[in-house]
Amino acid sequence: MNKIMNRRLDPERDQTAARIWKQRTPLSSLRKAIDRGSVTLGFLGGSITEARPGHNWPEKIVSWLVERYPNVRFTVENAAIGATGSNLAIFRLERDILRHQCDIVFVEYAVNDYYGDQERRKRSREGLLRRLLVESEADVVLVYTYLQAMYAEMITGGVPDSIAELEQLGELYLLSSVWMGLYAFNEVQRGRMNWEEWLPDGLHPTHRGSYSYAESVIAFLEEELEKAPGDIAVHEETATSTLITSRGGIVPDGALPEPLNKRHWGAAQIIPFYDVQLEGPWTIQRSANVVWIDRMLTTSAIGAKLRFRFRGRGAALGFEFGRLYADFRCSIDGAEPVEIKPERAEWCPLEGLYHVEVLAEELDEGEHVAELEIVHGNGMRCEGTRCRIAFLASLP
Repeated sequence: MNKIMNRRLDPERDQTAARIWKQRTPLSSLRKAIDRGSVTLGFLGGSITEARPGHNWPEKIVSWLVERYPNVRFTVENAAIGATGSNLAIFRLERDILRHQCDIVFVEYAVNDYYGDQERRKRSREGLLRRLLVESEADVVLVYTYLQAMYAEMITGGVPDSIAELEQLGELYLLSSVWMGLYAFNEVQRGRMNWEEWLPDGLHPTHRGSYSYAESVIAFLEEELEKAPGDIAVHEETATSTLITSRGGIVPDGALPEPLNKRHWGAAQIIPFYDVQLEGPWTIQRSANVVWIDRMLTTSAIGAKLRFRFRGRGAALGFEFGRLYADFRCSIDGAEPVEIKPERAEWCPLEGLYHVEVLAEELDEGEHVAELEIVHGNGMRCEGTRCRIAFLASLP
């Protein structure tokens, strides 16, 4: 196994290795955790990464680690959620990753951010990564899965925009990355795996495809964990000495490089429910459907309203979603209300999705007031008036 993995990581023997594996920073926190005998693994991403199917690539990596280090206790914090992107992860980061003090966090949003607004995903991704560096001691590894829309660029040797943008962040913040999708793509091209073994439904791997994704990450982990401390080469031209020496621990915000996007969402703030003014029959309840939501502001009354103040340039709303859920009418600073109609795709279930909606993001910097009113969308696949709000937040 070791010889096979080492061959795959040798750029001189495998032309694609340098594109699949980018080793930018030693896995200092993971190595220390293994030495002390207790490791917490964190995962962020979408349905390709989430734990619910029981066969996704994180399961294979965990199994490999447990076998390789039988005397180490591993705790898994898989916070990936299907049909969600980095624009929701930034608001869940404290609850689902930071408070668990992970030793390594794998971030997989190349696919679920693919069709999102490009400027918005740049803001949410960079804010997410900066917070991970500033507020945790975890090693952060970027991983990229595959979406069929990437085929045209990848077959000609190109890099899809969604991945190229993440690679820019990897270079700036010295985050290692593994292009799992390219590794699996190459396996199909070489005849090691059939396409339908990889992606039976065109997007979601089952056991064989997930093993391929995991194999690429295992190769990276094996290579890194076998190295003596300090052996890894660092791209000094993209780094500051403060950042390099701080890795393996919390990096002060002032030690980070200037952001690529000055409007990143790293300073987004959750607004407490007790600061929200309510009109109509609202209650605060626990979620019965979404394990990622603790308490919710709830109503099913058409015309129920809420009002909240926020400081910054924008605001966002996180809520449980499905065909049984209401639409919203939103007004900012007394302006004419705008109806918010989240898309209900054909596959949209009755309930149980976790959705984020940006209410505004290009306001003048300062204090603002947002008002929401619950409405029945009266449109395709809008079949109810439930409203279950997980959070309200300000955007910088």
